[in-house]
Amino acid sequence: MAAKRSWQWWGVAALLVVLLAGAAIEGGAYVYIHYIEKQAPKALDVTTATTPADSSGAASAAPVPVAGAWKVTSGSLVGYRVKEVLFGQNAEAYGRTSSVSGTLTISGTSVDGASFTADLTSVRSDQSRRDAQFQGRIMDTARFPTATFVLTSPIDFGTVPAPGEAVTETATGKLTLHGVTRTVTFPVKAKRTGALLEVSGQIPVTFADYQVPNPSFAGVTTKDHGILEVLLVMKKS
Repeated sequence: MAAKRSWQWWGVAALLVVLLAGAAIEGGAYVYIHYIEKQAPKALDVTTATTPADSSGAASAAPVPVAGAWKVTSGSLVGYRVKEVLFGQNAEAYGRTSSVSGTLTISGTSVDGASFTADLTSVRSDQSRRDAQFQGRIMDTARFPTATFVLTSPIDFGTVPAPGEAVTETATGKLTLHGVTRTVTFPVKAKRTGALLEVSGQIPVTFADYQVPNPSFAGVTTKDHGILEVLLVMKKS
């Protein structure tokens, strides 16, 4: 009987150890997410972006006509944003790159053509382990080093926006990600700042649609979808 009670106590003790270990892990995750890991920055948006002037001082220059050809310049960013759960604690993973190129053509008040490319091999977050997963297993950037978007339907803003005024329309085009091309439609915002044109957008991405493996790994569970966010800063070609 004494031996049986002894094993019962050992069983209770073992259970307590497991529970305490779980609490410690969850508590550690809470501390890590809320006090150590950097909080995800605000979404890329022309209404909140601070556009740096290029070497010619374009951001502070007089407004230029919107009609014509524009090309991507410094200050542009492309990145991802994904909801994740780390040992029971909600967090938001993100990564960004400033290695972006592309052009846009405007006739009157209509954007007639646009094509943009982001170098995914240069995407970085605040965690090297997350970056290794992104570059390797998830996005396989050795095989698929870029993401591209090509506008397939004109965007008519109706009127030329006043300097500093943000306007919103809808863009439709072909997004190529992880070697898969799909048609996407999403809202875009545009704003003139001096001699620069800013455009931002958030494109919903369901990973399975682009044959992207589930990003979850080692204690981190993510949603099956995320956001591809874009902030393009352009100047006249």
